[in-house]
Amino acid sequence: MDVVALTGIGILTGMTTVLFGFGGGFVAVPVVVWADAALGTDAMRVATATSALVMVVNAGFATAVTPRRVLLALRGSGPLLLLLAAGAAAGAAATRLVPAGPARWAFVAYVTLTIADLLLRPGFLRPGPRDEAAPDAPRPLPAALGAPVGAVAAFLGVGGSVMTVPAMRRAGHPMRVATALANPLTLAIALPATAVSLCGAAVPADAHVRMVGLVDLRAASALLLGALPVIVVLRRRPPRIPDRAHAWAYIGLLAMVTVAMPLAA
Repeated sequence: MDVVALTGIGILTGMTTVLFGFGGGFVAVPVVVWADAALGTDAMRVATATSALVMVVNAGFATAVTPRRVLLALRGSGPLLLLLAAGAAAGAAATRLVPAGPARWAFVAYVTLTIADLLLRPGFLRPGPRDEAAPDAPRPLPAALGAPVGAVAAFLGVGGSVMTVPAMRRAGHPMRVATALANPLTLAIALPATAVSLCGAAVPADAHVRMVGLVDLRAASALLLGALPVIVVLRRRPPRIPDRAHAWAYIGLLAMVTVAMPLAA
């Protein structure tokens, strides 16, 4: 039954990968915590590591099928990508040192603060002063954001799109572009985080969990089984969503996951 539920959530992660730039991270974390509850406090570590592997595949695949003209918006972002990767490696390593309980509540706190920021501060739901002055001139993301974004994203298992989509939105990109560009940025975070998570075992073995390092292979496989076909379909026939409705849906999804995480405990 867990596999069926995980595959169903995989379908949802495929949808969020295309529509919101979430490669599966913060959607998958509460579900893997629930599926691996037998691991006790280690379930959070396993969930963040497993979600990183799912994000590598989902975000990589979604990036490969994104039109080149969209990806050109990241031209010159090499330093940003390198710093995202460096921060992600540090954040993934930190998950082995910090108790899982505080990490779970840090996840909830971070997403809650993000929702409040998106609702209250101009630039996401409504234009900020700079957007009104130059509506057709998106700005590049500062490279200095790379290390902290990568570290927080890998540590909490949120992928990076929770931070990069709002940042690109405030830089002047419409939601459809901001969410598409979140996938290559997520890939830069998820690759080193996954590499760190696959090295060595840090949790006790459990009969129903097949582990490689901190990654639950069964959960990752079920999530990807549901996600990849959905990514193919939605990339070929993307739905047309009004920009403002798209932004509100993004916030609504964050709110749903914030509620789900404590319930998965």
